[in-house]
Amino acid sequence: MPVMNLDMRHDTYTTTTRGLRRDIPPMLLYERAKKLGVWNPSDIDFTQDKKDFAALNDGQRDMLLRLTSFFVSGEEAVTMDLLPLLHVVASEGRLEEELYLTTFLWEEGKHVDFFSRFLSEVCGSPTHLHEYRSESYRRIIGEALPAAMSALRTDASPEAVARASSVYNMVVEGMLAETGYYAYFTIMDKYNILPGQRQGIAKLKQDESRHIAYGVYLLSRLMSENPEVWHVIESTMNELLMPGLGVIEEIFSVYDPLPFDVSKEDFMNYAAGQFQKRMTRIERSRGLTMEQVNKESKAIIDAGDE
Repeated sequence: MPVMNLDMRHDTYTTTTRGLRRDIPPMLLYERAKKLGVWNPSDIDFTQDKKDFAALNDGQRDMLLRLTSFFVSGEEAVTMDLLPLLHVVASEGRLEEELYLTTFLWEEGKHVDFFSRFLSEVCGSPTHLHEYRSESYRRIIGEALPAAMSALRTDASPEAVARASSVYNMVVEGMLAETGYYAYFTIMDKYNILPGQRQGIAKLKQDESRHIAYGVYLLSRLMSENPEVWHVIESTMNELLMPGLGVIEEIFSVYDPLPFDVSKEDFMNYAAGQFQKRMTRIERSRGLTMEQVNKESKAIIDAGDE
């Protein structure tokens, strides 16, 4: 693990004349997390959700379980894999980013809590969810994500951090999780079901938007400080595009006809659009100074368009 020089750590203390830089994007995200991230999964009422789930047919219940299993195992993975990134940021003396990342980890833990409650209280604690983990899902969540994050334990280089954030924030959160939310809301809106799940997913989506915004800021900062890391970001994301689309394909291709009358092509197109949105946003930061990165990131945070 990278170790911070003690003099550097002393210099980050807020008792110095520097203080906290409250106008930079990580602190703006920290302020939002303190206001918007304080929700309790235990407060969500699943009474109607239990009735709705029981009234579904076998195919509909199976699709919701498949979708939920991808989320709960994904949330568990990112919760367990985040600490090396937090340690790298802390070792560099970036106190404002470290403050925000403490909320990041807390929120991921709450997401695990939320999905666990839904599975136990609404779905009856199914024990076969591991059977839903497809080849593409295992490649991203079981291999690429832990490999990129655990590499930070011994390699704190800008390239290693860029790869980790590209996998975590841009692909897992910015492409796959966002498409999952879209699928949930498509089903819930069309059939007017699962009000507790709707409430929780809305809170999760709000949390994840801050996570993605931080990822955009982090990658933009890395490119400003080390322009060569763009090639790591580009190659990492392109490497995971097809497996990412494969995750969506493998969720819905097992059904014929598709439950809930949804469209696999709709979700595939949405996922591809989310990927392109993230890639375009990051590429736009190439060549920016840190002043420009801060200005653009703050504008995106203020607009809520992460």
